[in-house]
Amino acid sequence: MPFYHKLGNIPHKRHIIFKKPDGNLYYEQLFGTIGFDGMATNMYHHHRPTQVKEISGSYNVAPEIAIKNNIQSYRLHGFKIAPENDYLESRKIVLTNSDVHISLSAPKQSTTSYFYKNTDADELLFIHKGSGKFRSHLGNLDFKYGDYILIPRGTIYKLDFDTTDNRLFIVESRSPIYTPKRYRNWFGQLLEHSPFCERDIRAPYELENYDEKGDFLIKVKKQDEIFDMIYATHPFDVVGYDGYNFPYAFSIHDFEPITGRIHQPPPVHQTFETDTFVVCSFVPRLYDYHPESIPAPYNHSNIDSDEVLYYVDGDFMSRNDIDAGHISLHPAGIPHGPHPGAAERSIGKTKTDELAVMVDTFKPLMVTKEAMGIADEKYYKSWLE
Repeated sequence: MPFYHKLGNIPHKRHIIFKKPDGNLYYEQLFGTIGFDGMATNMYHHHRPTQVKEISGSYNVAPEIAIKNNIQSYRLHGFKIAPENDYLESRKIVLTNSDVHISLSAPKQSTTSYFYKNTDADELLFIHKGSGKFRSHLGNLDFKYGDYILIPRGTIYKLDFDTTDNRLFIVESRSPIYTPKRYRNWFGQLLEHSPFCERDIRAPYELENYDEKGDFLIKVKKQDEIFDMIYATHPFDVVGYDGYNFPYAFSIHDFEPITGRIHQPPPVHQTFETDTFVVCSFVPRLYDYHPESIPAPYNHSNIDSDEVLYYVDGDFMSRNDIDAGHISLHPAGIPHGPHPGAAERSIGKTKTDELAVMVDTFKPLMVTKEAMGIADEKYYKSWLE
């Protein structure tokens, strides 16, 4: 995240002596990205963070591909993904390519018996249902309906849920996830015309700071395998850190929509970006105010990208028979637009209450077997009059 954050206790300079009250050293760790050229955080541990006692096994979590070369539009009934007790077991990849996994998850229980670390990808969790606390070695965040939680790769974390009824939309990115460049000045500050600002972003607010030895299970994801690694000290033993690389939360309800006299293109909804895809937020907003405007989106060709829209809540003006939890996939090269009658219905309307998350990828997405189990295979015919 392009702003500086400090939490806990740190020495006045990097890479110098920092002693505990008993005279022993705290152990410094650089948590950095893109070699030594990207965002980084310096943290200080009670114990060396390098003490692996055992690697007790691994299992593969790569998605099973049903359609490798897809040209068909699909609707997926996301809420048909069955809830499961365990957080990791509940994560079902529905769409994927070499840059990104897009998953649905309905975990019923908090992660209590292990910690989790994804070394492959940044993770963007969207909370559709549920609330609770995100806990990490870089501090904790409260979350609720409508929150994005951005988790940099390598973050060790747990999720504590308040209830058993939880629904998550998860995007895993092999490229770092940033706020859009056009929203930032050359210092990294979010500009006046940005639809959100630093005040809307919630940084970690507390460190748990355990000074404990024992057997601590961290499930580590690397190249689509989960490894069970036993560490000798508690992963949440950080007494302080500072830097730019840390998890944070941002509510979709704090996204301020950009509107105009005529229909605005999807980039005005952009919320996050990578080198390989973008994420947009569609929120309640006033419609276009030109006296002859058609508020419904115009037909357009996805020549360069696949479009994935995750429907969260509200009235989805441009689609017929769409409900919360549905996902639409429109592949590159195939024109798409509002369903028959949607453009006509939109004329004269003054606002929309829709809430949705969009992911546009620059490489084609493959459809997994998990997706085909919840797919409407006739959706592509729904534009026939």
